[in-house]
Parts: sequence; structure tokens; C-alpha cells
Amino acid sequence: MAKTLVKTTQDGRKVEVIGLAICLDGELEAFELVEVKLHPNRRKIWEAAPDATHMAGRITLTKDEAAIVEGAFAAAQADILANPAAINERFRIAAMWKAREQGIE
Repeated sequence: MAKTLVKTTQDGRKVEVIGLAICLDGELEAFELVEVKLHPNRRKIWEAAPDATHMAGRITLTKDEAAIVEGAFAAAQADILANPAAINERFRIAAMWKAREQGIE
């Protein structure tokens, strides 16, 4: 699975996109980006990081960093759509989530 470096934090940890996940030092942080302007704590976020446009879990991202994440997501999505085994796995996971929503485990 391809890794894409997004940035290195002030304390030296790497923020990377691995497949369809955003990871901090190799640990899962988020599966999606949230625009700061839509985030419930946007004022606090902008106080701490005035140039932040997106959040990935606890990580603030600038516009350029968010573009790197979106590009990596698009590349990973294209790889998944080209692989029949990956498509089957996504259907299996979707069916499992649907069953959980209906109370079947």
C-alpha cells in the first residue's frame, strides 16, 4: 500500500496517507478531512493554527496539505477500483456495517 507524506509535525512525527487513511506516526488518525469552517470548534482551531483550512482528526492542515491528502485519496481510490479483490472487500465491509445498523452482528 502506498504511503504519501503530507507533513512532519513540530515534534517530528510524520503525517502520512496510507491507502484511504490519514495516519500520525503510522497510527490511524482519520478517514476523512473536515473543513475548519464547518468544524464545531473552528474558533479555537483558528486561534491555535490561523492558516488551517482542514482537520484530519486532531491534525490541522493547510490548503496545500489538504490538497496532498485529497490527491493521495484519489490515487488510492483508483487503485482499489482496479483491483477485483479490493472491490469484494469493500462490499463485504459495507454489508457488515449494514448488518450492524440493523442489529445483526
